[in-house]
Amino acid sequence: MLCTRRYISPVGELMLGVDSITGALCLCDWIDNRHYDWNMRKLIATVGPIVADQESSAMTEVVSQLDQYFASKRMAFDLRLGAVGTPFRHRVWDALTTIPYGMTMSYGAVARAVGCPLGFQAVAAAVGANPISIIVPCHRVIGSDGSLTGFAGGLAAKMKLLELEASNIKQ
Repeated sequence: MLCTRRYISPVGELMLGVDSITGALCLCDWIDNRHYDWNMRKLIATVGPIVADQESSAMTEVVSQLDQYFASKRMAFDLRLGAVGTPFRHRVWDALTTIPYGMTMSYGAVARAVGCPLGFQAVAAAVGANPISIIVPCHRVIGSDGSLTGFAGGLAAKMKLLELEASNIKQ
């Protein structure tokens, strides 16, 4: 079963989903994200039916770490992750978790990091399909020219997340 909970963050409303058996976080996604319905269907097919607002120690820990992150008291997440995706997407998502807090990386650099130097478009698609936003920090991926590019939560949310992290690095 997938235990879900809404989370109101400073950058928008998120839906959190934790696998009730493994305790792994499977979803941290903007409710109005264009991939939200696809992510939910994929999770239901893999994890099972949804149980809304059922608390668990795993969900409590997810909420606690997000609260700490937004309060500038956490720079890295320590959660069990259980995203549903292809092996290639998992390689990309794993690469995203290596981008240091407060830093950014271009799609091309991520493509090179996963051994697919000419596959920046495939990497961009995998980044865009990330079902565990913020915790798997897709907001740290930018265009090769340094520009902010697509983000499930919107470019304003991406900018706020990058500014939050940058301000903590400067302190």
